[in-house]
Order: sequence, then structure tokens, then C-alpha cells
Amino acid sequence: MQIPSPSSPSVIVTGNGGNASAVDGTALGQQGQNAVTATPVTPPASTAAPLRRGLNNWDQPLQRDISGAQQALDFLEQSAGQLRSLKADLSARLANRQRADGNLENSVRQFSNTWRSRTAASGGTLDAQLNFSNENTRTRFTVRGMNVANLRQGGREVLALSLGGQNLSSVVLEPGMSDQQIAQRFDDALAPAGVRVKLNDDGQLEFSAPENQFAGIRDSLAVQGNGQRFPAGQLNRLRAEPEAAALNPESWQTSDAEGLRATLQQVVQALAHVEKSISSVRSALAQANTRVQSTTAETSTEGMEQVADNFVDTAKQPGYQSMLSITSALSGISRERVVSLLRLR
Repeated sequence: MQIPSPSSPSVIVTGNGGNASAVDGTALGQQGQNAVTATPVTPPASTAAPLRRGLNNWDQPLQRDISGAQQALDFLEQSAGQLRSLKADLSARLANRQRADGNLENSVRQFSNTWRSRTAASGGTLDAQLNFSNENTRTRFTVRGMNVANLRQGGREVLALSLGGQNLSSVVLEPGMSDQQIAQRFDDALAPAGVRVKLNDDGQLEFSAPENQFAGIRDSLAVQGNGQRFPAGQLNRLRAEPEAAALNPESWQTSDAEGLRATLQQVVQALAHVEKSISSVRSALAQANTRVQSTTAETSTEGMEQVADNFVDTAKQPGYQSMLSITSALSGISRERVVSLLRLR
């Protein structure tokens, strides 16, 4: 058996009489394969995984990071625009260049509404201090009576904690415990309910909880002691005090000159805080985009290597499939193109 040279492929005539037509092996498919070879050749099964391209190759955390950062950035830029406009209106009012027509008050209410929508508008990526995180935003708070100075004193005591009507693991306080050990025991007890505890920069216990759960925690946190640090016999409600929000537009006043000046100062501070957060989110978005480019480059390289490996494996197999792969690869390659490519070396 001879396999025709790719440079001068055989022409097979089909049909009857004057209606005969010329076709090559590629057009005939399996019939072409039988025409070129004496016996049918079964193409080798491909076990390679399908090529991965574009978004299909992104991991879910990467997509979430980009989406979350973009949503936070949209909210922050909208807030910054409103604050800049409000700053200009306040300055104009103070300079008596703008009469009291209600527009300034409407601008304050508009920003207050924007600020109240922070959690939903940012997709839960910005907390009350405008710290960005793709995890669920958390509210940091302190609990009255739960300071390390009080907890460190006294003998051994078992504290029974209750949250939302559910009894949690008890906290055992013993003489000689370090501040870090005290924080760790509270953290172990409250973690199942989503409340985490650590020492803050001032060396005090800092509690945190998912922002959407804080209201329930604030209204239900209670403790029962043995009569040393906390009373025995019944649960005592504890007061949870959240960390102050970075912005408080509800307190902004525009009724008199003094209120206008105080509000202008707070708006300037708020704008600086928002712009700082914008810079932080843009940095996070740039890092995510860098990961995208890296992932895309790796995908492209892996895909080309896979194509080359498949071509080599197929070309090694004798028969029609091999000839088809080679002729398809050489299709459109002229002498001039080869010479041009060689000149680039």
C-alpha cells in the first residue's frame, strides 16, 4: 500500500458517467479514510482534558474578589461625589453666595440615605469604618464589665454565657491567667455563635460579630457567674457597645452658621476617609487583576502545549488521521512565509 504524497493528493472520482465529481479524502470523511488506506483506521481516542479558556479558568474566590472590590468602589465613588458637592454647597452657604432654598438640606438627606445603604450597596464588603473585605463585614464592639483588669482579679470562677436564648460553652477564669489566655477562652466559648474575641491595641477584649447579626447579639448577650466577678443565681444582661461609625451624617446640622461650620468640617473629614478607602479598594482590585492576567497567561501556555502534544501524538499514528493532521497544519503555508519567518531569527 502507498500513501499519496501530501504535495500531490489523489483525486477520487465518484458518481456515474457525466455526473462524476472530484473530491479529496478530507471531504469524504470516513469514506476518504477507506479510500486512502487498505483497511479502516480508527482514530486514536483523545484522553486530554478540554482546553480551559477565559472565565472558565478563574477560581471562584478570584471572581468574588473582583466583583466585591468593584461593588465597593462604585459605592465609594458615589459617596465621594456627593460629599464633594455637599462641601461646595456648604462653603457657598457660609460665604452667603447661596440662599437657604432647601437644596443643601436635601443634599445632606441624600447622603444620609446613601450611607444607610452602605451594606447592601457595597455587597457587604465595607464595614462601618469603611474597611474593605470580601468576607462578610463585621461589627466590632466592647462589652461593659468585660475588661481584662476585672477578669484577671479574683479566684476561680465559671461564667455561663447565653446568646440569643442559647447556652454556650462556659468560660473558666483562674488565678494567674494572662490577658491572651482570657481572650482565647472567651473566643472559644463564643465562636460557635459567630462572635470572635481578641485583645485590641489597648489590651482590652474586642468582640466582633457579623454586621447583620449584631442587633440580636446586642439584645441577648447575658452572663451568670459564681458571685465573684458576676452575680450568681440568674443570667445578667450585658451591654454591647459597637464601635462608632466612621461617618455620622445624621448629626450634621445646617440650621445656623455654627452648625454649617461644624458640618463642613465633618464633611471634609468624611471625604478624606472615603478617598482613603477608595485607594485601598483600588489596590485590592489591582491585585485581583494581576491574578487574572497571571491565570490567563498560564491558561494560554497550557493550552498551546496541549495542542502541540495532541498534534505530535496524532502525527505519529499511520493512516488517514495522521495525513489529515499534517496537511491541515501545512495548509496556507507558502515558501514566502517560511522565508520571512526565518529572517526573524
